[in-house]
Amino acid sequence: MESKLHDTILTSKMILEKLNLLNIRTYWDILLHIPIRYEDLTKVYSINNASIGTQVLIEGAVISANVLHKRTKQLQVKLSDGYSIITLIFLHFYPNYVTQFQVGKKIRAFGEIKLDYFGQKTIFHPKIQTVKDDVLLPESFCAIYSTVSGLSQKQIIKIVDEALKLLNVPEILPQTFLTQNTYLSFNDAVRVLHQLTPQQFADKLHIKALERLKIDELLAQQLIMLDIYQYKHKNKAIKLKNNHTLTHKLIEQLPFKLTTAQQKVLKEIYLDLNKNTQMNRLLQGDVGSGKTIVATLSMLVAIENGFQSCIVAPTEILAEQHYNKICELLHDFSINIIWLAGSLSAKEKKQVYERIANGDGQIIIGTHAVFQEQVKFKNLAVVVVDEQHRFGVKQRLTLQDKGVNPHHLMMSATPIPRSLAMSYYADLDVSVIDELPVGRKPIKTILINNQRKSEVLFFVNAQTSKGRQVYWVCPLIEESEKLNLENAENLFAFLQSKLPKLNIGLIHGKLKTIEKADVMAKFKTGEIQLLVATSVIEVGVDVPNASIMIIEHSERMGLSSLHQLRGRVGRGSVESTCILLYHNPLSDVAKKRLKAIYENNDGFKIAHEDLLIRGPGEILGDRQSGVPLLKFANLEVDLHLIPQAKELARHLVTHNPESAKLHAQLWFNAQEFYLKT
Repeated sequence: MESKLHDTILTSKMILEKLNLLNIRTYWDILLHIPIRYEDLTKVYSINNASIGTQVLIEGAVISANVLHKRTKQLQVKLSDGYSIITLIFLHFYPNYVTQFQVGKKIRAFGEIKLDYFGQKTIFHPKIQTVKDDVLLPESFCAIYSTVSGLSQKQIIKIVDEALKLLNVPEILPQTFLTQNTYLSFNDAVRVLHQLTPQQFADKLHIKALERLKIDELLAQQLIMLDIYQYKHKNKAIKLKNNHTLTHKLIEQLPFKLTTAQQKVLKEIYLDLNKNTQMNRLLQGDVGSGKTIVATLSMLVAIENGFQSCIVAPTEILAEQHYNKICELLHDFSINIIWLAGSLSAKEKKQVYERIANGDGQIIIGTHAVFQEQVKFKNLAVVVVDEQHRFGVKQRLTLQDKGVNPHHLMMSATPIPRSLAMSYYADLDVSVIDELPVGRKPIKTILINNQRKSEVLFFVNAQTSKGRQVYWVCPLIEESEKLNLENAENLFAFLQSKLPKLNIGLIHGKLKTIEKADVMAKFKTGEIQLLVATSVIEVGVDVPNASIMIIEHSERMGLSSLHQLRGRVGRGSVESTCILLYHNPLSDVAKKRLKAIYENNDGFKIAHEDLLIRGPGEILGDRQSGVPLLKFANLEVDLHLIPQAKELARHLVTHNPESAKLHAQLWFNAQEFYLKT
């Protein structure tokens, strides 16, 4: 097939450059560059039977062609099929264009039928054909492809036709699977999509053909993820048996009972740790579901076996929150817990490095500083990465080299929709904490126009007089000429002037670590009643007495951030409120986001809405590395196809590994089928 391509699909360098802009570089890319829509030029409709709002082909003789000077200059051509008359209107035309419409000339016009002011049928800017005796109507629809400037539809169609002449791709799916699911063969599916006939359209074969491409694409993705999964899970690791000396002691000391969901995921983690292959597990849990206690118990298993563990967080505030929480949990344990962050002095860092290297540090808690080359562990066995999506792949892999394939537990408070997890996180084992601790009350969410801020101030005054505390979050730290948003410094000054009796604090990312720690300490003790903050407090901050969250310019923030910020309240015994201040006018996307956050408290439902609004690309972020985004399959609409693709992937890897490898290469790395100039 490759040699035929060299000889047959010949085209100019300029066209190849244009195709390259469409990401068409190979023969395979041409086959998969399917039409975005079709035009039915297979049938001529009488003017009388042409329905309003439909795109049809009509035929008739020109009875007049005049240039009219109305509000804009326009060419009007009247066409008669012997029974009815239709007007063709051209708003953009060259002067000599009029000469093409000589009275009596027979032409065909294709376009959408509309009614003019007088109720007469018209077509704006139709496609025109001259009727000749030797020109027959086509048997298939006219395919319309996405293109770029300088590359015509005719040129793409010619290249596609050449490619289809060579189409003979070996069938990779088992015949029994095709028969059971009534799937078309791959070659038939491609032909149907590029050369769809009216009968095939009536039989809905184009839908079956597209579904065939979707299952092939999902299969290729699952083959890649299965390969990554097998690679990760073949790494030899230290077998850690839970002997219950430390874990049971901690569970017995807790002032609460672990939820059923926490117990379930701990069992899954303990089983992984007790294997001599590396654990690669993602722990999902909504805001406040109790992931930290699960992470602590997981790290204690390493300590029970005489090894080190560490937990890494993306910000110092979150890392310090973990440090304080874990120190509090393990207060009665003789375990050396070490804090490592970039803000430590050079002398402090050197001492910490030594304690980590000689094994004196048993649990290390920190930020990106843990990834540094100077940090050498004695015997690291368990790594917990919190808010794992905020770290790059290379950063996470750095910890891989700091121990003998340490077990990895990745945590996320940003729930991942089931379809996304099945598709893009198939290389990981996933545990989900899908219930909140007993006593957690739902947070009341209110949408308020910014023009009603005086009412919000009155509410804040009333609530703080009852001893409640308030977060007031805004997106920017300083003035911005580009974005007309509230900023933390101006808001701080504004609230001080409007609420002079309150002790108001300010925290943002540009403060020094010691300054941030001082502000948070005062807020925790209640000395600060209202805390003005940027989204630096989005994750990890835990102040039970804070029961009100106010978010400025909520229409500018993503669903995940809004949900995370809302989760900073509702941690005490009183009912909590989240007020979303918004500015008009709202875009359609902003309306969808605010509607979703207003109607849902469940993080998984919100994640689902986020996927529908933003699509998988933006949500996955760095996760895309090495895992291509889907072109044909839609993760929500085609969720039912993913289990099929998973089963097929396992079958192929077991029974036909060479075909499995070829299939993945064809779909996501088809370098062997290059077009030649």
